[in-house]
Amino acid sequence: MTRWAIICALTCVGAPALAQDVIYSFDATVNCLAEKGEEGEAHQCFGTSANACMETTDGGWSTLGMVQCLDAELKDWDRRLNTAYGLLMKHSKEVDAEMAEWGSSAPSQAEALRKMQRAWIPFRDASCEYERSTWGGGTGGGPASLSCFLHLTAQQAWSLEKNVEAYEAATCNHEGCTE
Repeated sequence: MTRWAIICALTCVGAPALAQDVIYSFDATVNCLAEKGEEGEAHQCFGTSANACMETTDGGWSTLGMVQCLDAELKDWDRRLNTAYGLLMKHSKEVDAEMAEWGSSAPSQAEALRKMQRAWIPFRDASCEYERSTWGGGTGGGPASLSCFLHLTAQQAWSLEKNVEAYEAATCNHEGCTE
């Protein structure tokens, strides 16, 4: 079941006509990453904004509140993942072009990145479907599944962002960039 089907199953059937307003900001996660991200503890920050949302939203710890807060942070991580993937793909294509210019027979970085990301998506989906299944059909399965999506997406986004940073640092060291 996709995460959107999970959200609808929890919010479209038997729920009030209007979803509750959640108090959400990605700031808690951004602040946590600024503090812990460079020390290799970024994983401790994944879900921080969703948890803050649940704490500050009236009914935030209800199934509906958890779903809305978790989905809000998931969307932020998904945007970050897509941005990082796009930048990394651009950089990978530049490396591939440079390698081809040199006559290298090295494997394509862009193709390897594409294959890696395409393999990651079904891994994420299967992992989170398994997480949902451990709830035996209970209402906690939706939030558990979304939490899984959030954490795995955040982990992948963070990893891709670190690769982008490494590429840009190497390029600047090579080309003598100044900020």
